[in-house]
Amino acid sequence: MTQDELKHAVACAAISHVVPGKIVGVGTGSTANFFIDELAKIKVQIPGAIASSEATATRLRAHGIKVLELNEVTSIPVYIDGADEIDYSGAMIKGGGAALTREKIVASVAEKFVCIVDGSKLVKVLGKFPLPVEVIPMAYSAVARALSMLGGQPLLRMKEGQPLITDNGNMILDVHGLHLTDPVAMEALMNNIVGVVTVGLFAQQGADVCLLGTIEGVKTLTF
Repeated sequence: MTQDELKHAVACAAISHVVPGKIVGVGTGSTANFFIDELAKIKVQIPGAIASSEATATRLRAHGIKVLELNEVTSIPVYIDGADEIDYSGAMIKGGGAALTREKIVASVAEKFVCIVDGSKLVKVLGKFPLPVEVIPMAYSAVARALSMLGGQPLLRMKEGQPLITDNGNMILDVHGLHLTDPVAMEALMNNIVGVVTVGLFAQQGADVCLLGTIEGVKTLTF
């Protein structure tokens, strides 16, 4: 099976976690896009969705799914999103799609986080994928120096020759060379750096369920 076929398989499996009659939180990225396409098939069963990015909101609306603002709701039964890496404890690196801040906010409100990934994303130790850190623009150099002192090599994410700007008007530093044996502690350390908006480590609050796409079928991991 191709990687896209594995992503599609876990997206289909994730539909069973959608609660009929309730809103659903929806993530950002290629695997989340497959999920949105599947969600459209049962859109009459849900009142709407909370989007983790402008790109996700646009895709949901294109399918005729109502997009609600997070401030309009008091709870979300489930948040469904992909990850760039996930370990065997449910800790994740996210933010390859530059939506880490809104993803973390929506996930924090959800009662359950269902992570949907192909098998290549499951790792013993996080860090091979560069860790995204969203930063206030005026502070990116200072934050980069602080991240270097924690053992990483931060690089400013660029797009078409210019610094990438997030939906929140911030920049992203991608931190290379990390070996995150204690992702919970590292998340806390990085969150305390002045100028950091969000760290793409989802460890203090990781996934509750992982739907893992493999050539043998979709496997379910619970944490």
